[in-house]
Amino acid sequence: MPSRFLLRLAAAFSTAILIPLAFAQSTAAVPIDRIAAVVNSEAITERELQHQLALVERQLREQNIQAPPSDVLERQVLERMIVDRAQMQLARDSGLRVDDTQLERAMASIAAENRLTPAQLRERLRAEGIDFEQFRDEVRGQLVRQRLREREIDSKVQISDADVDAFLASQSGTDVADRAELHVAQILLRLPEGASAEQIEQQRVRAEEIERQLQAGADFGRLAAAYSDAPDAMSGGSLGWRTPDRLPQLFVDAVRSLKPGGFTPVLRSPAGFHVLELVDRRSASAPAAAGQPVVQTHARHILIRPNEVTSEDEAIRRLREIRQRIEAGAGDFAELARQYSVDGSAGRGGDLGWVYPGDTVPEFERAMNALAPGQLSEPVRTPFGVHLIQVIERRTNESSPDRVRQQARQALRQRRIEENYEDWLRQLRDRTYVEYKLERYALAAQPAGER
Repeated sequence: MPSRFLLRLAAAFSTAILIPLAFAQSTAAVPIDRIAAVVNSEAITERELQHQLALVERQLREQNIQAPPSDVLERQVLERMIVDRAQMQLARDSGLRVDDTQLERAMASIAAENRLTPAQLRERLRAEGIDFEQFRDEVRGQLVRQRLREREIDSKVQISDADVDAFLASQSGTDVADRAELHVAQILLRLPEGASAEQIEQQRVRAEEIERQLQAGADFGRLAAAYSDAPDAMSGGSLGWRTPDRLPQLFVDAVRSLKPGGFTPVLRSPAGFHVLELVDRRSASAPAAAGQPVVQTHARHILIRPNEVTSEDEAIRRLREIRQRIEAGAGDFAELARQYSVDGSAGRGGDLGWVYPGDTVPEFERAMNALAPGQLSEPVRTPFGVHLIQVIERRTNESSPDRVRQQARQALRQRRIEENYEDWLRQLRDRTYVEYKLERYALAAQPAGER
């Protein structure tokens, strides 16, 4: 976990591929498995829909987000399934696949995340009434969609030297307020490519109605789950903590004057109509300029990632016990990291090497910076789990010009990937033929070229 880039990869792997056991639980069978929708030439059955609906309802409960009315949530879940199915079809048609060896490696990683062997994982699934082959298929699908994104989006994003120069020039005059990290949530009502005036007006009216509900005190997360077309809808629209360079400039400008808890009026972008909430704002350290002295920290950590088997409270309890053992001289940090940590650094005894400011996520960096050499932290929560951190030593060094440019290029590339991916999903959905087979879905269908 030595860099934000690697952390993002780890997060993508854990959230998009290492599916927690909670998200593979089966639901009760329905007597008749009708077809809910046809995507190009493939059917989504009502049983599949109800299975996904149960998982989303659980996810909302775990995030303390009030679920929207069942018919509204069902429509949102069906739309997300349509987009997922369209991606799988594109991957198959273009020859993209995940072989059994790759799948078995992913399954072994899932087992390790839950502190199980592959055989024990199979037994656990069977004991909980989960079909093992269905679980494997879900994991394979997540792997395929991740690789499709890497091929269609990530591999095609190029950042020129001129882009980096412009970015560094814009950052040089940025004041402290504009360097603050932002936690933003969004509700997106998407517009198809080449939308008609009628479609644009319909979505604008819907967006203004959402704004009126927010003004009347409605919960933002609930409205996001009910209406947003963005991939983050089922997380209350949350985009997480981001520096301004990882947000569209439209968003940065719109929330600049908001106080935490405030929301914007309706915004228009090429993707559609947005309403944003500024969940919170916090200060962030400025990136070091070339030649400027910076303090580096040599640190190590033990990471326990909560999952269906290990709750966050249990992870905290384990790390506190580990901390007590180390302080009492009854355990060695490196050996305990090899035994308990699920991070890639475990084989090195949790050693992260020399860390520059900005290399780790803010929660980790703040906790690390508060420690004196040799000191152990209390358990620290980050988006990637719960950590026990120890600072080994510190030194002052200069930030090289190459490193400054590399960080700028990385930030720009991540912003471009996220923007392009959302636009790519929108275009893919627009060119996908969808036929709603149940009346309640057909009546609620979005006017996005799907019929």
